Amino acid sequence: MNETVRIVAQMDEKKGVVYVGKRIINIGGPVPSLRDNERLIRYTSSLCPHCFRILPAVIVERENKLYIRRICPEHGEIEEVYFGDSELFRRFEKFYFDGNGPGYVYTAATAPCPLNCGLCPLHKTHTALLNIVVTNRCDLSCWYCFYFAERAGYVYEPSIDDIVNMVEALRKQPNIVLTVQLTGGEPTLREDLVDIVRKLRELGVRHIQLNTHGIKFVQLYFEDVSKAIEYAKELRRAGVNTVYLSFDGVSPETNPKNHWEVPFILEVFRKAEMTSVVFVPTVIRTVNDHELGAILKIAANNMDVVRGVNFQPVSLVGMMRKQDRNRYRITIPEVIKLIEDQTNGEIDKDSWFPVPAEVPIARFLELLEPSKRAEFTTHPVCGAATYVYVKRDGKEIHFLPITRFIDAYGLLSYLESKYESLVNKPKALGKLLAATSILQIINKFVLWDKVPEDLKRDLRSILFDIFMKRDYSSLGRFHYKFLFIGMMHFMDEWNYDVERVMRCAIHYALPDGRIVPFCAFNIINDIYRDTPQKTYGIPLDEYLKKYGEKYLENKKYVRNKELIEKMTRSEIYRQFYSITNKQL
Repeated sequence: MNETVRIVAQMDEKKGVVYVGKRIINIGGPVPSLRDNERLIRYTSSLCPHCFRILPAVIVERENKLYIRRICPEHGEIEEVYFGDSELFRRFEKFYFDGNGPGYVYTAATAPCPLNCGLCPLHKTHTALLNIVVTNRCDLSCWYCFYFAERAGYVYEPSIDDIVNMVEALRKQPNIVLTVQLTGGEPTLREDLVDIVRKLRELGVRHIQLNTHGIKFVQLYFEDVSKAIEYAKELRRAGVNTVYLSFDGVSPETNPKNHWEVPFILEVFRKAEMTSVVFVPTVIRTVNDHELGAILKIAANNMDVVRGVNFQPVSLVGMMRKQDRNRYRITIPEVIKLIEDQTNGEIDKDSWFPVPAEVPIARFLELLEPSKRAEFTTHPVCGAATYVYVKRDGKEIHFLPITRFIDAYGLLSYLESKYESLVNKPKALGKLLAATSILQIINKFVLWDKVPEDLKRDLRSILFDIFMKRDYSSLGRFHYKFLFIGMMHFMDEWNYDVERVMRCAIHYALPDGRIVPFCAFNIINDIYRDTPQKTYGIPLDEYLKKYGEKYLENKKYVRNKELIEKMTRSEIYRQFYSITNKQL
């Protein structure tokens, strides 16, 4: 690999520009004024999606939606939908917490956010999940994806030594739980993937996620079932805890990526005892937003291996026309409303909490176990989540959100107040460790008369262990009893909010030791993703000369008519999709 290359931003206040390497980014512009029918939510900073000038911006409420607006001196006024429901926003913004930051300064704040990410002293949240890109190669070419080797013009694959250095950089943040997601490109194209996972576990990484479309498992399945199962077992033994499996819809039209393959992927995982899979659908308006309820049904019908569904409203990159953005753009409140409609009101708007709602629980547990820090002090509009208990009535599936039998607001308020009163009184903590105190908390906020009978005993034991043992296995028992449903809405050029970037908890590791927030890495990509990876990568033509075309063009996955027929005739396929009552 090349020597470390850092692109350091420097601000020239007299010229009103920031120099980032050889690139000049202007700063400043007029502050947008309010209109008669608008209510100001707050001021922030944003970017011009055309020239990336840093601009003052306003977030305003108008006609029950939130918008972000700024004015570029060169490109005029730019406005975009920010959050699709004002009422839900007011409920979510109650969980607005300032984090304590990473606890380690990686880069100096020599330029305005987000032009000197790495992390700098302005960042407010520690790394809750570190993404490590193990390759930018992919054997698919999805129309909405902007990130694979052929388009980039180079191949980026950090060595295991580089990955070790990335984890060592993460370890500089004190008292955090080391959590890593291996992503790409498509990670399973790395022939040494098992070795990478094993090395992460040796380095003390507590939780390892694999982000994949899963097609390699199917290729092995139809070559030799035992090979597919053994590969999954090797990954599990090496240390993979969770598989983040792309799954965009239940029909070939909505999910041409891996519609036919997913039933066989889960069959492999089932036989390999890889029992923690999370479906990750990219939600695009007019494309697959009508199948959200069906995705949840399939997840619920496969809870022996599927632990959750994490919807991702699409991030719209590039210079997309406004009419196209309006067509495809979908925000968290709209996804929530569609899920409510498509589950016949079972998972309603009141079932959802923003991601930082976990902060009171995390801080309370941190009082009891100071060596474990896991705060998601993200911005309240970054994501939402709930847990549901799945009930079966014959072939019918019903969802019972956990908020129906736990007073979530009461519990979170109680834990927050306890934290505030005890944070500086360590001697008083002993009383909280008593089993009787924990049982009192559980009995106070669990509505036992509304808990399903078959859940009561397990729920009491699970909650008790979470507070008393505060270990990974206790949380695991909870996740095996409930279906997690979440969503994370990553920003794009059009709805960029610098304050959200400062609170990001999902970060990327760079080979030069920096750690960069997700929405800086992927949006200001020529600075944080493309330039470092090109520096540490190999030009495409050189890679082809060295390894041959089989690693790229000829490695593209081809699903011919014969293979499709073979899969669709299988009972595994038919049983998997039967729950959606679709004509197959």
